[in-house]
Amino acid sequence: MKAQTVDVRNSTGRVLCCTIFRPSGKKLLAKGHVLSEEDVRLLESEGMQQVWVTELEEGEVGEDQAVMAVATEMGCGAVEIRLAAGGRANLFATEDCCVLVDDELLKQINCTSSIVIATLSNLAYAKAGQRIATVKSAPFAVAEAQLEAVLMILRERGPILQARPIRNPSIAVLYTDPLSGERARQLFENIMRQRLDRFGVTANYVLATVEDEASVARALQHLLRPKPTVVLVASTTAPAGPEDAVGRAIVQIGSHLERFLAPVEPGNLLLLAYKDDVPIVSAPGCFRSAKPNVVDLILPPMLARYRVSGWEVACLGHGGLLA
Repeated sequence: MKAQTVDVRNSTGRVLCCTIFRPSGKKLLAKGHVLSEEDVRLLESEGMQQVWVTELEEGEVGEDQAVMAVATEMGCGAVEIRLAAGGRANLFATEDCCVLVDDELLKQINCTSSIVIATLSNLAYAKAGQRIATVKSAPFAVAEAQLEAVLMILRERGPILQARPIRNPSIAVLYTDPLSGERARQLFENIMRQRLDRFGVTANYVLATVEDEASVARALQHLLRPKPTVVLVASTTAPAGPEDAVGRAIVQIGSHLERFLAPVEPGNLLLLAYKDDVPIVSAPGCFRSAKPNVVDLILPPMLARYRVSGWEVACLGHGGLLA
């Protein structure tokens, strides 16, 4: 692609290399715009005689066509694609969702082409209408061979981004304290409400119990009967992991212990388990404060009914220093 200055009358079908403004400062035509005969008449009416343009050469694809092709292949789920000015396509969430990102595939694409992609963080929460990714090309054109190589990778390895919708999740909350579960409820209930409000959800099932193994086990079994989307355990005591009363109770009811300890601060002492497909999250210190912590990182995918693995918790260390 070669840029050159040409007579306005000979510019039909060519691509503008710079944005054109009226003397008042109002934009007339944007950079990257393909000039039509009507555009040429408009430029002439503004007194312009020459214009800086380029045109596609053989083996090149226009920037808008290139980014739309990549955007179409890179995302799935609750996603809407909108073309923006200047060789950019944006992906927006069509409903509240959790954004899942294949980080390795994203790096591969961003290292090998004339097109770059930026996304929200993996496991991030997004509200309906929020931009969750953007695709940008090199100015004006992309080599067709490069574009095809990118599209082939995406078709073979799957999408980079999945917007997994959050639809009517049910939340179970258990408050525990060595003396009285009601004491824990009074301490944490307002903060729990604030945290869930961030994600547009409320607690559907709530129990409070004394913090001993038998009582916690009974309460968990009761909360699990209606098959909630997630169970959150808020305790007043500092956790000792699988060996404390809450941890032993979680194991006692037949849960699978997925992960103890998270590389996230605040939230190092996370305990994540699964009873069948229902996640149980114990992170006592995290429920004492409304400030961002590990619960805010792992709750969105759980609300979207995505099973967070111990490996994915381990990967939270990069960017895990929240405070």
